[in-house]
Amino acid sequence: MDDRFDAVFARLKGILTPYAPRMHVSGEDATGYSLDLAPPDTRDPTTWFGAVRRGKRYVSIYLMPVYVDPSLSATISPALAKRRQGKSCFNFTHVDEALFAELETLVRTGYERTAGDPAWGAAQRVEHRMAHRKAGAHLEATPD
Repeated sequence: MDDRFDAVFARLKGILTPYAPRMHVSGEDATGYSLDLAPPDTRDPTTWFGAVRRGKRYVSIYLMPVYVDPSLSATISPALAKRRQGKSCFNFTHVDEALFAELETLVRTGYERTAGDPAWGAAQRVEHRMAHRKAGAHLEATPD
C-alpha cells in the first residue's frame, strides 16, 4: 500500500463519515469505506450511496447520486470533471482542497436529494431508464 495516499484517503473518507450516523456503514478497512442507504438485510445495488477506495495508483471516491441523478453532473466544475472516471468515480493522487470542498458540496446535495430514502436510487434509475435488473422492477411495472 502506498503511504503517499494516506492523507488523500483520510480526507476523502472524512467527506463521507459525517453521513454515517444517518446511513449504514457497509464496509470499512484500510483500503475502503462504504456507505449504504439501507440496512444489510434490505440492500441492493440501488441503495448504495458512496465509497472511498484506495487503489495502487490513486484513491477513488464513488458517489452514486451523481450516477442516477444527471442534474448533479451539471454542477461539476471542469477541474473536478477532469478527475472523473465513468459516471460516479473521481480519482485523486494528492489532496486538493478546492476540489475536495466541491466534493463535500456534491455529497451534501446528493444526500439531500435522497432524503435518506433507500428507495430513491431505484426510483431514479427507473425515471432515467437505467433500472437495475431486479431493483426497481416493481416501479417499472406500476403504470403512471
